[in-house]
Amino acid sequence: EQLHAWEQELRDSLNPGFLTFSLLLRLNSIKKLSTIALALGVERTRSELLPFLTDTIYDEDEVLLALAEQLGTFTTLVGGPEYVHCLLPPLESLATVEETVVRDKAVESLRAISHEHSPSDLEAHFVPLVKRLAGGDWFTSRTSACGLFSVCYPRVSSAVKAELRQYFRNLCSDDTPMVRRAAASKLGEFAKVLELDNVKSEIIPMFSNLRDRLSGSFCLSSRKRLYWALQDCPAVKTVLLPASNKYIRYCEVFKVFTYLVPAFQNLMKDCEAEVRAAASHKVKEFCENLSADCRENVIMTQILPCIKGLGSGCSRHGCVEQGTSEFLCPVLGCCLQCPEVRLNIISNLDCVNEVIGIRQLSQSLLPAIVELAEDAKWRVRLAIIEYMPLLAGQLGVEFFDEKLSPLCMAWLVDHVYAIREAATSNLKKLVEKFGKEWAHATIIPKVLAMSGDPNYLHRMTTLFCINVLSEVCGQDITTNHMLPTVLRMAGDPVANVRFNVAKSLQKIGPILDNSTLQSEVKPILKKLTQDQDVDVKYFAQEALTVLSLA
Repeated sequence: EQLHAWEQELRDSLNPGFLTFSLLLRLNSIKKLSTIALALGVERTRSELLPFLTDTIYDEDEVLLALAEQLGTFTTLVGGPEYVHCLLPPLESLATVEETVVRDKAVESLRAISHEHSPSDLEAHFVPLVKRLAGGDWFTSRTSACGLFSVCYPRVSSAVKAELRQYFRNLCSDDTPMVRRAAASKLGEFAKVLELDNVKSEIIPMFSNLRDRLSGSFCLSSRKRLYWALQDCPAVKTVLLPASNKYIRYCEVFKVFTYLVPAFQNLMKDCEAEVRAAASHKVKEFCENLSADCRENVIMTQILPCIKGLGSGCSRHGCVEQGTSEFLCPVLGCCLQCPEVRLNIISNLDCVNEVIGIRQLSQSLLPAIVELAEDAKWRVRLAIIEYMPLLAGQLGVEFFDEKLSPLCMAWLVDHVYAIREAATSNLKKLVEKFGKEWAHATIIPKVLAMSGDPNYLHRMTTLFCINVLSEVCGQDITTNHMLPTVLRMAGDPVANVRFNVAKSLQKIGPILDNSTLQSEVKPILKKLTQDQDVDVKYFAQEALTVLSLA
């Protein structure tokens, strides 16, 4: 009866005329497909469910996306690899729809189940599907076909391979720009499974054709794979390298070819800001992959001058050797004018520190850190908080106490809750780095002083800090220095503070010894259970129960 109800629900929800069903209901129906298929059995799934799905593909994109994803996991539900070809018709239909994300998911599922086809089934069922999609009237099917060649090519006969190469050549010269762009994005992937002779005789002409017909956004991943696949091919320098100077707008492909340094320099000087930014993010990686015998010379004479003009990206430059300090310090001064670059420098502080030294670094960074800590945008303040433990470790405890400790305390009373929360967690990390004795002498007195702040939010922050600090400060400091403040705050006039006292006692209770729990904590919690506020009563009772004091 349940199976019959599911079947009827599925048929109704996917019926083109049954449009009154909500999107959520139709999505739920699709998510039950595997359960329905399991109950139907493999034969009825193949003979009834899959044909029904193929004939009734008409719905919202969310439903079609879920269907495309489900079908990619259906192999066992149709009887295993022997019958996996039964899944091709509905996925083929989904690979032709207008919505890109649905097509992409259908192609992803087709690629997944292609590996479960035997070589004979590939030629009998999968390759014909690829040909139909590649020769379809609508560009949507032809773009989907581009992602399927590489998964079937290695396991078919020579004659079928020749056909597939011809179909791919046709896609590379298609009249529709979207199809050519899709072919370009899969060109490198296809080249990796081709025989070397065919790479030289067919892939490079395809590359040249696409290079001439596509704009500067020619697919980076395709080019990157081609360089790696063809690095021993003489045509790389004569065909692909000239193309890079004109079309490569990003720099990931420049990993191993030292003769590409001039092209990389051009990227850092590009007239488009986005191109310069992309190049700056790859400076470190590019330099690390230069040959060791020429690395320092290339960096000093060719890369650093470009960085100086670029005014960004130097924070990621961690592979420069002696003599760089004098060069990088002025560059850092220029970079620190931009908040995002300042954060980038701070996030890679250890790399920069190795190059220019902590003394010069601290002098350059301190004004930037202060400015970021007080930035009007709370997300910028949040980001600098996350880097504070790294700063503390690099700059040292004395510098931190003198210059940065006031910033950490100021964040605890920030008007944004996310900042106060992050600042509380930051204190714990700092104690882990500098030790509990440092916390006892420097941080804890300032935190406890906030318990008398007129703003109840700041008093609550005191409790939050005690919760996290107790974990790293241990029993002695918690019992003798922090617990008395918590107990005193049980008499706070604000109910939110009082029930947070109960929650704090529950949190720090396991750290305290039993005698302290019985003599000091239990009486306060008992008193709070008689509070007029219902929330205070609830959390106090919960603390008593958890601490086994009830």
